[in-house]
Amino acid sequence: MSKSQDAVPSPCVRNCCLNEQDICLGCFRSLEEICGWSQADDQKRKQILANTAQRRMNSSRKKSR
Repeated sequence: MSKSQDAVPSPCVRNCCLNEQDICLGCFRSLEEICGWSQADDQKRKQILANTAQRRMNSSRKKSR
């Protein structure tokens, strides 16, 4: 594994289950983001992590209603 791949670790929590929108309920990545993770550079990985954080926040808001 290259140094770049170690710089931004995968958010995978080994609890893979996709919802109706193909978003993983474990790490909140889209199927496209999961499939592209190994090829993504650090900048793209950071964007994916920002996307997951937003999805996680939106998910917790929906649950608290």
